[in-house]
Amino acid sequence: MDELDSALVRMLQEDGRRTNRDMAEELGIAPSTCLERIRSLRRSGILTGFHAEADLAAIGRGLQAMIAVRIRPPTRAAIEAFQAFLEAMPEVISVFVLTGTDDFLVHVAVRDTDHLHAVVLDKLTKRPELADVRTSVVYAHMRKKVIGPA
Repeated sequence: MDELDSALVRMLQEDGRRTNRDMAEELGIAPSTCLERIRSLRRSGILTGFHAEADLAAIGRGLQAMIAVRIRPPTRAAIEAFQAFLEAMPEVISVFVLTGTDDFLVHVAVRDTDHLHAVVLDKLTKRPELADVRTSVVYAHMRKKVIGPA
């Protein structure tokens, strides 16, 4: 990646709806050059997609929590089965597969504390491979929109 590629990635992370023409003008390059660079970034896997971000409270999921989970036995089959189960849960926003004490860190967004309680007790603890679960309510969540190269 050169400076132009880095600038395009940054611009698209800030606003994935920016037009090709707008970015080309800001960077002082031809629109065709800009378009080809973006296509190249997608082909190479640097740009993996574009998405819309929703306000969780506005869609009825105002309470977020992080759930630390330990699986037993810690086998590939058990880990993969539990991960597939988590991916199918509508409350799950993201899943981190970890080393150390916990096997998973699960980010959920739910309606309220009753909904969170139901997710933990009625869904997670019914899984036979679940050995331990700890839940922490999220007061605030910040995420960097722009992540530059290392």
